[in-house]
Amino acid sequence: MAESNFIDHVRIFCASGHGGAGSAHLHRAKYVPKGGPDGGDGGRGGHVILRVNPQLWTLIHLRYRKVVRAEAGSPGGEALKRGKNGADIVLEVPQGVTVKDAETEEVITEMLEPGQEYILCQGGRGGWGNDHFKSATNQTPRYAQPGEEGIEGWFILELKVLADVGLVGFPNAGKSTLLAAITSAKPKIANYAFTTLEPNLGIVRYYDDRSFVMADIPGIIEGAHDGKGIGIRFLRHIERNSVLLFMVSAEEKDVRKAYEILLKELQEYNPELLVKDRVLAVTKTDLIDSKQQAKIEKKLPPDIPCVFISSVAQTGLNELKEELWKALNR
Repeated sequence: MAESNFIDHVRIFCASGHGGAGSAHLHRAKYVPKGGPDGGDGGRGGHVILRVNPQLWTLIHLRYRKVVRAEAGSPGGEALKRGKNGADIVLEVPQGVTVKDAETEEVITEMLEPGQEYILCQGGRGGWGNDHFKSATNQTPRYAQPGEEGIEGWFILELKVLADVGLVGFPNAGKSTLLAAITSAKPKIANYAFTTLEPNLGIVRYYDDRSFVMADIPGIIEGAHDGKGIGIRFLRHIERNSVLLFMVSAEEKDVRKAYEILLKELQEYNPELLVKDRVLAVTKTDLIDSKQQAKIEKKLPPDIPCVFISSVAQTGLNELKEELWKALNR
């Protein structure tokens, strides 16, 4: 089986460069046997910098780059010559990356805007040359500062997909089929659980050249927040979506109960997810008749918009787009 290109979690060691040492040189010339101090400052060590590249959508380019070390600064020289700064290392990341300290799990920063930069490990400052230490009482200091140590540590980079609408549902609820029906995305579609093994993104065209981005994540099962199934691995991708579209198949014995199970899983994972606007889509309505649909409709939760759709029969899709657009602009 081919390895997936979608990598959303990497652990990487980063180290900035040490600062260069200052020079303790004393000026000497043919007719100046006892010149004063003229030692230059050391150069700054190189930074390790993160930069958002909106063209990237995965962390695969960092998967096998386990160690990143920036260059050290050069020492200062005679005649007040400053040492060369160490070269910075720029690591490009996609939008939506969260950076954590690998030991404490503390969030350091979030990379959300195109072109955004963050100095993850700051290079050590260069040491002062002996010229800085001369005084009326110490006219020939024979010492200088060493360069400052760089910063190093293990870091975790986690990608959370940025999308306007996130699809939430059990395996085989029709999420991928919907994404293929209303966007140009071509996700894998099959009649077995966990067909989707990585998030898929698609752009939904609305009226008057307006559009929004929809994200399909692998199916969630009951107990996903405890690690059951593969949902726990991808639940974090829902955190950055503005609206959550819950999808429950009309084949479920109790549509409302299924919806409440999904809601509970999100609540157990992160209660803040329940603050987001929600829309419920009852899928695969081509498999039921009008009497069954009316029966389901009576039991639907009253607090969120509900739409009956069939991606195969292309019914209810425009109504669903309307509800999602309303939710996005509330």
